Parts: sequence; structure tokens; C-alpha cells
Amino acid sequence: MSRRLQMLQVARLAQRVLGDATDLVADFLSGLALPDGSYANRDGKPDLYYTSFALDALAAVDRLPDDQHHAVMASRTRRWLTSFDDGASLDFVHRCCLARAWASQPANARPEGHAAALAHRMADNRAADGGYATRASVSHGTAYGCFLAVNAFEDLGQPIHTEDQRQAITACLHRLRSDDGGWANAPGQPLGSTTATAAAIATLRSLDATVPAEAGIFLRSQQHPTGGFLATPDTPLPDLLSTAVALHALDAVEIDWRKQRDLVLDYLDSLWSAEGGFHGSWADDVIDAEYTYYGLVALGHASV
Repeated sequence: MSRRLQMLQVARLAQRVLGDATDLVADFLSGLALPDGSYANRDGKPDLYYTSFALDALAAVDRLPDDQHHAVMASRTRRWLTSFDDGASLDFVHRCCLARAWASQPANARPEGHAAALAHRMADNRAADGGYATRASVSHGTAYGCFLAVNAFEDLGQPIHTEDQRQAITACLHRLRSDDGGWANAPGQPLGSTTATAAAIATLRSLDATVPAEAGIFLRSQQHPTGGFLATPDTPLPDLLSTAVALHALDAVEIDWRKQRDLVLDYLDSLWSAEGGFHGSWADDVIDAEYTYYGLVALGHASV
């Protein structure tokens, strides 16, 4: 099962906590739909990045438009995704978003040969050390780049088959270990980040590689007294993205955090908006599809 589907399964569990408020989430996300089939970013404009999150969030609350329900919107979304062809005009992050967005659609809806063509484009961002980076023609990959690439290959049904490639990505990630037991997005860093560490854990697990025990210890240490997780050890306040990916990674490596479950739920509640979405942090005044998706993931983990 792909990492996207694993995370989506967890996000679906959020309905246990949301109860009747699930309808608020569905209405908020559906309200982001635009006439061309895309979903709006924070400025109300079509955005492939935010569309990929909106589609998965809608799937998590069982409201994804399909051929039986909201068929017109489903058709418009597929037509909009088709307009990007094989992603040649996109940067690496948005190519990966294109792969993820298509993964939310029926397999027979994708144009013939599209998955293989988009997977081939991923090679443009393979670094000299065999990892992947968001920038092309660089010497070393990043934890984020490797995570995006491996997930995109899974979403496209084009997994990395050669052992040499798998070992190269694993070696790239080992070079990105930080001095404190986590991961950073560049080699030789004293401090890791929660998102890079969670990305590295997910990628290593996708490649059936060993996850060092120190990784879970690092993540566990990033929990703030209020229940959320910090982006880095020297960040003063927690944020939703770090919290969601930390909980997901901790459960993956079977590190127990649930003695703090009530604190986590309180933290998530502090980011909830009655409009039906989540803020990214206490300093964030806007709710959007991305953070609403991460809110669902975090709530899903806290529901069990």
C-alpha cells in the first residue's frame, strides 16, 4: 500500500472525533472548488499544490466528487489535471502534486501512457548522490526530495525497482542525519527538523530499509508542553504540519505518545475553525486545504 493511502486511512479516522462537524469540513473543502475543476489556494486562485490536498481531504471525509456524486466537478477536475500533460512545465514539487492528484482518481481516468511519462520526468531531479532534490542538477538529495519522489513513484504505480536506486536513496538519507539523531535537508547539520525526520522515516520504510532507533527518540523529544510538536528543537511554538507528520512517524516506528493524547487533542482544538478547517499555527489567520488535511491526519492518529 502506498504512503498516500496509508495516511489517507488514518485521516478517515478523524470522523470519529469530528462527529457532526465532519459536514463543516466537507462544506469548507467543497467551497474551495473552482469552475475549471481545480481547488483554490489561500488567494482563491487555482493551485495544483492545494488541489492535491483538497482531493485527499475530501476523500478522507467521504466527499470526493466521483462519477456517481458531483460527476460534473469530477470530470472538470480530470480535464484540468490532463492540461498539465506529463508535467514538463512544472517544477518538481508540482509534478509530485500532479501524481498525487491523479492518484485520487480512478485508474482508467488517466490518459494512456501518462504515468510512465510523468515518472520519467522525475529523473530530472535526481541528484549526483542518487537521492532526489527539489532543485535539478545538485550534488546531494534532500529528505523532502527523496520523500516526494518515492511517494510520487508509488502514486503513479511506477515503483523504484532497481536495487541500486533504492540503495542510493538510502545512502543519501543516511548522509543527511543530523548530530541530534534526526534528519536535516542538508548534510552535516547539528539540528534536525521534525518534517525532514518524518519524511526520512517514511521513505526508509517505503524502501524496506532500517530506521535508526534514534529517529523516534528525536521526534518524541520535539513535543511541546501544549501537546503540539515543534518544527526544530530551537523553534518556540508548535505547528500543525510538524504535529501531524510527527504523530504519523511515531506510530510507524511504534513509539508510544498516547499518554499525551488529551494534550494533543487540546492543541488540535486550538487550531480548529468553526468554518470547517484548521489553521497551521496560532499565528496563522487563514484556513486552507493543506492544513485541513494535516488536521484530519493528526485527529485520526489521536482518535485511536
